Amino acid sequence: MSSATAIIITAAILGMVWALAQFLLISRIPVKSEGISDSTGLVTGSNDEATTRRLTEIYNAIYEGAESFLRAEYRICAWFICVFGAIIFILVAWGTGWDFARGLFTALSFVLGACTSILSGYLGMKVAVYSNVRTTVSAQKSGWTLCFNTAFRAGAVMGFALCGLGIFMLYISLLAFRIHYPQAEDWIYLTECLTGYGLGGSSIAMFGRVGGGIYTKAADVGADLVGKVVHGIPEDDPRNPATIADNVGDNVGDVAGMGSDLFGSFAEATCAALVLGSSIGLSGGWDAMVFPVAVSAVGIFVCLLCSFIATDISTVKKEADVEKALKIQLISTTILMVPAVYFASETFLPGEFELRATVGLDVITLHPWQACMCVIMGAFGGLIIGLITEYYTSHSYKPVRELADSCKTGAATNMIYGIALGYKSAIIPVLVLAVVVYGSFALADMYGVSLAAIGFLSNLATGLTIDVYGPVCDNAGGIAEMAELEPYVREKTDALDAAGNTTAAIGKGFAIGSAALVSLALFGAFVTRIRHSSADELFQDGVNMLEPVTFSFLIVGGMIPFAFAAMTMKSVGVAAMEMVLEVQRQFDEKPHLLDANPTERPDYDACIAISTKASLKEMVPPGAMVILTPLLTGIFFGVYAVSGLLVGSLVASVQLAISMSNSGGAWDNAKKYIEKADADSDLKGKGSDIHKAAVVGDTVGDPFKDTSGPALNIVMKLMAVLSLVFADTFYAVNSGNGVFQL
Repeated sequence: MSSATAIIITAAILGMVWALAQFLLISRIPVKSEGISDSTGLVTGSNDEATTRRLTEIYNAIYEGAESFLRAEYRICAWFICVFGAIIFILVAWGTGWDFARGLFTALSFVLGACTSILSGYLGMKVAVYSNVRTTVSAQKSGWTLCFNTAFRAGAVMGFALCGLGIFMLYISLLAFRIHYPQAEDWIYLTECLTGYGLGGSSIAMFGRVGGGIYTKAADVGADLVGKVVHGIPEDDPRNPATIADNVGDNVGDVAGMGSDLFGSFAEATCAALVLGSSIGLSGGWDAMVFPVAVSAVGIFVCLLCSFIATDISTVKKEADVEKALKIQLISTTILMVPAVYFASETFLPGEFELRATVGLDVITLHPWQACMCVIMGAFGGLIIGLITEYYTSHSYKPVRELADSCKTGAATNMIYGIALGYKSAIIPVLVLAVVVYGSFALADMYGVSLAAIGFLSNLATGLTIDVYGPVCDNAGGIAEMAELEPYVREKTDALDAAGNTTAAIGKGFAIGSAALVSLALFGAFVTRIRHSSADELFQDGVNMLEPVTFSFLIVGGMIPFAFAAMTMKSVGVAAMEMVLEVQRQFDEKPHLLDANPTERPDYDACIAISTKASLKEMVPPGAMVILTPLLTGIFFGVYAVSGLLVGSLVASVQLAISMSNSGGAWDNAKKYIEKADADSDLKGKGSDIHKAAVVGDTVGDPFKDTSGPALNIVMKLMAVLSLVFADTFYAVNSGNGVFQL
């Protein structure tokens, strides 16, 4: 066994074992409403049986709602996997001169990637639902350590399990394919077959992000509009019929969908780096070629060590410590990745190794320090983008406070300020991306760009931990409100959630930045593969954007993200309208539901059914558009058209994703900032007209930050990886000129 194989397999298994250990710690917490105590076992105090029954009832309702939606969604995904897997097998085999081995291996890796993505999302949902009620129970205790650690460990289960499982499945696939392709000269085919793994992960992520996003935001918008704006009842009030659906949505969208999304990023970044660096195996051997996987593996060790900082070394003892603890996780893992990546580059890469240039016929001689610098540039570029995102979305800083002030003159000025904030927030991240792309390309050609993308995702386990932490705390607050626990419990979970909102925005910044670099790396891999298929007849001197068909499709590609955002936004609007009508119908037919202490519960199931039906129906058209556009473009218009399409989509998606995500996050935190204000302050606090204007902004921002914005990451990645998988097929159609031979 090579040293790289030993490190990679060990890290993958360690990640999964650590996830299990964190889950066992969470499982020690019984679901009991008890008196104030900070003991770890939670066995002291008197058990309030009625409240415990209510907690269990709410927990079961959220679990059943999430379970039923994911089962329905994954049934549709299963049909898609079968049909599209067969299409991949036939088209790839035909495109490679009926090489059935390559067609079969690509289809198998697609199925494996899709199933791993499904498993990742489902596991995340199960853990989040299991943990949120236990976070609520922990928040009843005095102090902050226990409730923070519970939510943080829930995130760690998802983060480490997904990273460990993803690395394990990908590397086992590599080793299995190596049996058929034992010679270094054939490893180009091995890596090309593995691109199906990234396509499978990204395809399921598309349905998970869009379907889950529509589900959660339809419920959230409907609950907010009728509950908070019209009737003035608090968020997550048990009298609101949409409140269970809203909490279910947090799990299927913000956890399951997001888990699949980031798994897809990891899979695609790794596949792109392996394709671009497949020629390294000729001079550097197997360990050098799988260096990108080794970087992700050492990232698990780093994230595991740093997790002790939050839970054991510098524990959370007061509200102010929460955001600091989460931010320290991101900063510490990024800093520790520097020596870890240096170790990996010096251990697995030879003193000199050769790489074929993406453009031209040159063979580039590289050294380990160049590869190391590319990864480090990506890691710190991600951190900078994350911190800039925090500045624009946290109410600790000027932009969000200005946004809150704009609510004094109504919802319209709030909307204007929020949209402007989103556009402005894209400037520095785009400049950072430009510097990282230029620097990494100058150091190691397009392979360097793919390594920078790996660097963005090198602390993925920590990023996922923090991302899942937010929805768990949000659900914990909802459960506290629905179970009518003491106000201090909700205040505590809200404080945990507020920090989670900010760090989730940082996580989205990481995800968008990494998606941009992954897409660019996949585009480079597409060019490399077309050059290989055409024996350097096409793209030897790069892609000429002034070719008429290339430039034409550049404009078309720039339109795709806007069409996608329009479709998903409208889907949320349509589903939210149904939800509003259903909630209002229940209030009209049973006005006593709005009493301070109603004797009857609302019909929660009706609202869950609306969200489920709408999301499953509405997720198909945008997903089909993203999948079919590059496929049909390549077959009918050729590889020059695909090149323009991918570049246009990448450039537009980055700007739109950053602006939408940050506008939505800023509106959300501006609302929270106003809610924290006293009634006699300038902002008037909860229930005021200023607060209502902020709620409108937050409601509009929900699909911005949780449906369309994050899903745009997948748009640029999925189009690029699909083009890479079918590159040989596109070339086989009239030597890459397409059916129409334009």
